[in-house]
Parts: sequence; structure tokens; C-alpha cells
Amino acid sequence: MGTIKVMSDDLANKIAAGEVVESLMNVVKELVENSIDALSKTIRVELLSSGIKQIKVVDDGKGMNREDALNCIKRHATSKIYTDDDLFNINTLGFRGEAIPSIAAVSNMTIKTSDGSSSTLLEISGGNVKSVSDTDLALGTTIVVSDIFFNTPARLKYLKSLNTELANITNYVSKMALANPNIKFVLSNDNKVILNTSGNGNLLNVIANVYGFSVAKKMAYIKCENDDYDIDGYISYPEESRSNRGHITILVNGRSVRNNEINKSIMEAYHTYLFHDRYPIIVLNINVDPHIIDVNIHPTKMEIKFSKIEELKEIIFNEISSALSKLVLIPEVKYEDKAIANIDKVTTINKEVDFTKEEVAPQFEEIPFDFNVSEDIEEEKIVKPINPVGLIHGTYIIGENEDGMYIVDQHAANERINYEYYKESLGKDDKSITDLLVPIKLDFTKEEFINLKERKSIIELMGISYEEFGNNTIIVRSHPSWIKESYVTESLRKIFEIIINENNFSKEKFNEKVAITLACKMSIKANTHIELETMRMLLDKLSKTTNPYTCPHGRPTIISFTSYDLQKMFKRVE
Repeated sequence: MGTIKVMSDDLANKIAAGEVVESLMNVVKELVENSIDALSKTIRVELLSSGIKQIKVVDDGKGMNREDALNCIKRHATSKIYTDDDLFNINTLGFRGEAIPSIAAVSNMTIKTSDGSSSTLLEISGGNVKSVSDTDLALGTTIVVSDIFFNTPARLKYLKSLNTELANITNYVSKMALANPNIKFVLSNDNKVILNTSGNGNLLNVIANVYGFSVAKKMAYIKCENDDYDIDGYISYPEESRSNRGHITILVNGRSVRNNEINKSIMEAYHTYLFHDRYPIIVLNINVDPHIIDVNIHPTKMEIKFSKIEELKEIIFNEISSALSKLVLIPEVKYEDKAIANIDKVTTINKEVDFTKEEVAPQFEEIPFDFNVSEDIEEEKIVKPINPVGLIHGTYIIGENEDGMYIVDQHAANERINYEYYKESLGKDDKSITDLLVPIKLDFTKEEFINLKERKSIIELMGISYEEFGNNTIIVRSHPSWIKESYVTESLRKIFEIIINENNFSKEKFNEKVAITLACKMSIKANTHIELETMRMLLDKLSKTTNPYTCPHGRPTIISFTSYDLQKMFKRVE
């Protein structure tokens, strides 16, 4: 007798569950996506013990008749694809035909569903149907998954802590709410509401539910398109940044996906606007012909492949860069004389909420969405001139105009001015040269000297002329005229260091590094006292830069206190 045998359906389903049910979030994901595909207007996700005890998903979609209800727990049964062509023209979320049977195989499940003309109640345990009966005729489907992995207890050890599982579920449901603002989502854990959206179709409303009103007020609308892609969504002002990429939400034809190439384009657009290891809040809708994307590269369908990725990256980069360049980005310091409840503590993707606390979130009534964020970005920078009045700690310029008070970091401001000067100078094809009356001698290690010789052509293209002078030493005889006279030696040394340490040379990246490095080294340092006239010149030059709000490293150059907030702090107004 042969040793290869066809495994039972029960065993096959348990193995498939290992692919589909990697976490409790995967269970929620599969059930919610089916509810969305069923054209639901309201989807409720109710958890007990973060889903370990029970996951209940209730929708008001089109429901199923009895035949469909019985078929949905069979492997490879689906209403989403029928032909090979359908596999590459996916317009729905769930489609593999394995989710429901895989989940049912490792849990106790009940399915209550009605298509409006008939109703069915199924009770399933470990993938086996225990009973089939009639139920009420409420249109929609309710699926309850209890005792996950009760028959495969070894799988339980791979689940994360209750807090982590809850955070991941909250993350996913929040992203689906952002992807479907026309659907009302309610997420609760142990009868405590975590997320409650209106379903009125207003994406900014959902952003306020997820991140809070203060964040929603600092979002800018973008919209662009080309022959293949139609893109719109919201991007955060740089001041509303987070410590991880988890708040960059990419939605492709309504599906929340991950794509490192798109993330990279977004971060490049925010370059010099954000400090190191800070990330923006993004909600980006990308609508595209299903034939030029592939959602089949991973079982979870959360990764996606684009056939025209370079065009997509370019249009996203250009649109975000353009939007940021038109925003007024001076952070305002707000004065609050009492604690104010923060909606972020109630509805969040996984940023500020502390899931280690016993109570994840209090129940709350829906708060009216009573503010508007303009979708028209005005082309203005520092709108009114700032008059300097003094210096604090030799570092911070205090300025004023009729709108309020401003605090400017003199080093960061000077960095921004110098960065744009060097970046523009390096980008010019025609470079004027300054011959040195007294050549500059620079010494290097043997390794550095060898690397320098290999990259001599790069150095000469910059307009730097030098000769070897003994072992590991060079003499520089000319340099680009944009190098400031009082910093020639230090600037040349920094340029050579970058050239020596650059492994994969790219002119654009090289120019960027040189500009940032020189800008930092050649700027006014902290704890340096400057005169009012110097402050005035600095503020004037800052106002003329393309981005006067951050230094090249992403730190803010300027913050403001409105006249109203100043009056409020000193109790001049109520």
C-alpha cells in the first residue's frame, strides 16, 4: 500500500487555519471583509477578552439563503471568483474560499443569516455542523466565533498578549473605517466601545474618530490622477507625526495594503519636514484598474504588487511635496486651563492609547463633527513679517507681529537658510571657481587616501582642484565659489569625508548630504548672542526660503503663541 494518502477535510481545514488564522486580527479581518463585500451599511465587531473568548461580527448586508450558508463553510466555496480572469480582476476583499471553513475548523462558530426571504441558524464545532434551524428574518449576517483553537491548543501559545491582540484588531478595524467612510463601524471589547464612526461618507470625520479632532484639524486634502491612477486622501501637517509607520494608511480599491515603495515615496516627500524616526499620518486612497495590480502575492491579501509602480511613486511624491510646500506650518502652542478629554484615548489605531490599563476606553456618545478643514491650500509662508525683540539663552529669538508672539531657534533657522543655499548651488551645472592664493593642505589615513583617489572624477566635477602631496596628503588649489570664505578648510574636509564614505554614489543623494552637513556646520550655534539687526536679517532670509518651518533634519524652526492664547494665559480673557 502506498504511503501517500489524501488527508481528511477536517485535517486540511486545520492546516489551512494555520495560514488564515495567524492572530485574532485575522479572524476579524476575514469576517469584516465578507461583511463589506455583502454591501453592509453597519458593521459591529464585539469582542470578549480581546477576542480570545469570543469574536462577534454583526452586519446588515444582503445575507445568505440556506444553501449559501451551508456552502460557505466548505473549502474552496466562494461567491467572489469563478474563472481564471476573475483571479486577476479582483473587485472584492475576501475571495479565497478558505476563510470561513478554516476559522470554523479551530473554533465553535454560529452563523445566523437572512437574505430577507429565508433565514438560517448554523451551529458548528471544530468544522462539523451540529445543527441547522430557522431563525428571525432580520436582513444581514451575524457570525460568532468562540473558544478559538479549543481543539488545537498548541496554536494558542502563538497568540500575543490580550493587549497586543486588541491593539492589532483596533488597528485593522480603524483602517477599514478609513477605507469605507460610508459604512458605520462599531468596535467594542467587553462591552466598552473603542471605535464608533458615523458612516456618513465623510473621511475627515472618520479621521477625527480615529485620531481625534486636533489631528483632523491638521490634515491637508490632496487629489491627483494620471492615466492609470486616481488618488485622493489626507496628509498630516509635519507637527502631527508619530514614532512608527503604522499610521500611513494605503488603500487600494478599498483594500488596506502594505507597500514599502509607496511608503518610501511618502517619506521622501516629507524629507526635511520631519525629524529623524518620525512619520506622518496619511490616509491615501488609490483607485486603479484591477488588471494592473496583483493582490495574490500573499494569503492575507495585505501586500500588493503594482505593474506601474514608478509612475505611482512619482505622482504621490510630487503631489505630497507640492501640498507641503504650500502649507503654513508654524506650530501653535495652545494654552489649556483645565484637563480636556482626549478622543484619542477612545478611538485610536495604536498610538497613544495605553492598553495596559484595566479599562481600554469608556463608552461615549457620538460627538458632532463641527469643524471644517479647507481642501484649498493657499500659497503662503510666514504671512506677516516678524519683528525681533530679544534673545533667550543665546539660542531663541523672540519676535512679534499683530497676530502674536514667535519663538525662533536661531541655529535651526540658519540651518534652513544655509541648506537651501547649498542645495541650490550644488544643483547648478555651471559652477564658478575660486583659486586659492594659499593652497590648503589636508591629511588622510591610508584607506581614506585610496578611496579619495578612486573618486577623483567626482571631486573634479564639483569644481575642486587638488594635487597629491606626499603620502596620504593633498593640496587643494581651487574650490567652488559658493563655499563661504571663512569656512573653506572645514567645508572642504566635510565634503571629502562624505565622498570617502559614500558607497553607492548618487549625485542627488550626495548633494543632499553635502548641503545638510555644511548647513549644520556653518550655522549660528546655540548659546551664541547675536544683535537685533542680525536677528532681523535672519528672520527675513528665513521667510524667503521654500520651507521656513523646519531645519533640514526636520526640527521646527519656529513656534507661535497667538495673541488670544497669551491673553488667556494672563487671565485677560475668559
